[in-house]
Amino acid sequence: MARKTVIRLLSAANRRIAAVYPGDSGDRQPVHTVYGGAHLFRADTAQKLGSLARRALAEHAPDSRTFAGVLGIDASLADGVYARVQDKLSREPVEDFRLDFEDGYGNRPDAEEDGHAHSAAAQVAAGFAAGTLPPFIGIRIKPLSKELHARSLRTLELFVTALVRATGRRLPPGFVVTVPKLMSPAHVEAVARTCDDLERRLRLGRGSLRLELMIETPQSILDADGTSALGPLVAAGRRRVTAAHFGTYDYTALTGITAAWQHMRHPVCDFAKHMMQVSLAQTGVRLSDGATNVLPIGPRDAVHHAWKQHFDDVTHSLVNGFYQGWDLHPAQLPTRYAAVFAFFLSSRQAATARLRNFVERAAQATLVGDVFDDAATGQGLLNYFLRGMNSGALTIEEARETGLTLEDFQSRSFLKILESRRRR
Repeated sequence: MARKTVIRLLSAANRRIAAVYPGDSGDRQPVHTVYGGAHLFRADTAQKLGSLARRALAEHAPDSRTFAGVLGIDASLADGVYARVQDKLSREPVEDFRLDFEDGYGNRPDAEEDGHAHSAAAQVAAGFAAGTLPPFIGIRIKPLSKELHARSLRTLELFVTALVRATGRRLPPGFVVTVPKLMSPAHVEAVARTCDDLERRLRLGRGSLRLELMIETPQSILDADGTSALGPLVAAGRRRVTAAHFGTYDYTALTGITAAWQHMRHPVCDFAKHMMQVSLAQTGVRLSDGATNVLPIGPRDAVHHAWKQHFDDVTHSLVNGFYQGWDLHPAQLPTRYAAVFAFFLSSRQAATARLRNFVERAAQATLVGDVFDDAATGQGLLNYFLRGMNSGALTIEEARETGLTLEDFQSRSFLKILESRRRR
């Protein structure tokens, strides 16, 4: 086959791949999502949660040495991690909040849920006007089951309508609708169609309402014929789906795991989450892990025990490529950020040296210490710094120690960086 024909075929194939797998948009991804009953949400909830988190840290770990000792953080990182946690809790304690009309709310009379849909929307609108909302926010509706689908879609319609009317046809940045306990693509399609209708009726831009999928049933991992169910679930959202969140406790219960062994690091959870990674790789759909349900409340020993479990769970998620997870209690915020910051800071110096040397040699493989790097590893090192800056663990000044510029990082492509170096 002629070379020009081969190139033309490859170009067409690559265009099709790019259309299906658009890749990461480069926008910020929150490191967590905090869930709370929709009826309890107030415009200043994020600030109140931050105050409670700071109080818990001061009461149970008043200094960096205590905090690091409880969590097992290396002594060389203790002061830096502790200072960054304190700063984060003061500046932006909550990155993402989900007003919950599902497990955190329960089943109530229709009139009561109608009222809470309106009042919760009013509080979000008030927070939007006052600038007190976290960077990301949304609601979790009830499942689309036979018994609850009408109630679920009604709450979605009432909440969005009330919110948009109160804000002058604007949605808060990062607003999403979380759809739980999925069993079929038809569930996602029903929500997507409702979003279509709402956008037309409320004169919102097409695609303004975005969806997150809760992956917490075996049927949302594999179809009955053994094929992956995740792709069809995302496709049913008609390009509205931005994220897939794993639900630890529903999933483990439905796979027959007894209560004492239902936790985030169970092998059945790792299997499901790896299926999510493989099925949704390079689609631009972001992934989130679940929650640690051992809460840091009570005497100091109990809090320290819960903190350690939460820290280890978050670290396990990070090691396995899940950079977001759920938090259920304000006293989990210190350990959420501690785990994220320690994860990135612990390998910063080695990653800086490897990436700097690799870029300096432009297109050649290089040996730094006893670790051999190739181009794929170069992209992995770049991703490390992008994730670290995204999470707030690394500053742009620290990232620049690699020799890369802000423009280099914004390209998000190691190959583009090498090409720009060769042209110099």
